[in-house]
Amino acid sequence: MALSVLVLMRERNLFAAVVLFGIYSFLMATVLVALDAVDVAMTEAAVGAGISTVLLLGALLLCKSEEAKPAHRPWLPLTVAISTGALLVYGAFGLPDFSDPQAPIHRHVAPRYMQNEVDVPNVVTAVLASFRGYDTLGETTVVFTAGAGIIALLRRRKKVIVEHEGNP
Repeated sequence: MALSVLVLMRERNLFAAVVLFGIYSFLMATVLVALDAVDVAMTEAAVGAGISTVLLLGALLLCKSEEAKPAHRPWLPLTVAISTGALLVYGAFGLPDFSDPQAPIHRHVAPRYMQNEVDVPNVVTAVLASFRGYDTLGETTVVFTAGAGIIALLRRRKKVIVEHEGNP
């Protein structure tokens, strides 16, 4: 995954960048399977490696194939990204050890989920339907909006092409 990110940072060809992004998403899904988060891995594979790659390839039809070089060095965005990364690493040191049975999530949150307050036999479905309904609705809305935007852009491009063909 790190290698795909390093190559992706240096890549100027947008098609190659989209393909590398899809590869990264697929590798991330593989890591999630190894961590026994199969439901999240399936979502990552479907949305990250699947739908997002297709939407980005559709958007690429409207762009040039090479990224333009910036007129100046982007020091401010780089500083913000490095600062955010440093804060996330600092925050990660405060997390409990991986798979610690005495972690707060296992003592307070998981028992509530396991009580299965709704009448659904599958725990994962119960969590997604009862506790993460708005989150799932938001994710669905984002993917739908992205798809609708790509379709709108592609329709607009077809009209432009037809106008040029009509005028010799």
